[in-house]
Amino acid sequence: MQTISHYVCGVIPPHILTRVAGHTGSDAAGTARATLEHMRELASGRTAASLLERPAAAPRAGTRQRKRRNVYDANHEFRLPGRLARSERKSRSADVEVTEAWDGSGATYDFFARVFQRLSIDDQGMRIDSTVRYGTRFENALWNGRQMVYGHADGRIFTRFTASVDVIAHELTHGITQHAAALGYHGQTGALNEHLSDAFGIMVKQYTLGHTAEESDWLIGAEILGSGVNGDAVRSLALPGSAYDDPLLGRDPQPSHMRDYVHTTDDNGGVHINSGILNHAFYLAAMRIGGYTWEVLGRIWYVALTDRLRPEADFNDFTQATFDIAGELYGNGGRVQQIVADAWTDVGLPVPILGYRHFHSQ
Repeated sequence: MQTISHYVCGVIPPHILTRVAGHTGSDAAGTARATLEHMRELASGRTAASLLERPAAAPRAGTRQRKRRNVYDANHEFRLPGRLARSERKSRSADVEVTEAWDGSGATYDFFARVFQRLSIDDQGMRIDSTVRYGTRFENALWNGRQMVYGHADGRIFTRFTASVDVIAHELTHGITQHAAALGYHGQTGALNEHLSDAFGIMVKQYTLGHTAEESDWLIGAEILGSGVNGDAVRSLALPGSAYDDPLLGRDPQPSHMRDYVHTTDDNGGVHINSGILNHAFYLAAMRIGGYTWEVLGRIWYVALTDRLRPEADFNDFTQATFDIAGELYGNGGRVQQIVADAWTDVGLPVPILGYRHFHSQ
């Protein structure tokens, strides 16, 4: 089993928080600045020791295949895990955030177990821990390397961070990537890391709702934006760059093609921005294949994540891996492999093999 060095990736990306923080004089700006500062502390390691001091939970003998979850309440303190609010042995809570964190982690576990036969985050039955109401003036949700952490939204710009099952699945997939591929978190590698979380996040949402590719809204975080925000979600896989356009949040900066790749030193090299290119290719391929996304395309992506990617994998490595796996699973030169290759070409990432030109001309 692989492990990676500690990094922190929140569902609300730095470019949104920085934009909000720039609106001086508003309560929202102060909260955004406080969130950015705490995220920097987490990333620098100054707070990481307290977050990671508990060892990863291992299953007891005989419980490997049983779903195990704990949800804690930090009661607005910067302490983890907090007071136990619900467990497999503790009765159902009337608390909405506790219930949503519980249900979302369970939906994610069920998806990976039923579709890919994966046993929890580490494939060894790891307990999934979550903490709600973490800290004060902390508006984000994240996977910290050991557990899920949810801040408490102000209700104006953001609603509950537990409200979107795709957000929960996105963050928990960072944990799966941590154990399965040990992907880094900078530049193209980091954008690939973010894409994988979005791809599996949207699949968990589709699976939970019973939606086909054609029925899905292809939105990440549609439920966490406040009613006063001019936007549909945090990200759109169908139309990157269109998720929001708001005076406070700014405009969604995600590109959908390599010609618009954003070169920046912010956000670990734009990992939350350039992931839009891979997201759009995934959407195009899923729509062309049709039906339930996880049945064909999801299987290709899962094999790539768990069997093919190196820690420093870039976009070309991933396009090659998915093309190869599509051929192995569904036939070289077959319909699925051609759809995957065409989707990558359509976003400016033609499959980097000499044989593809001959294949594509058939």
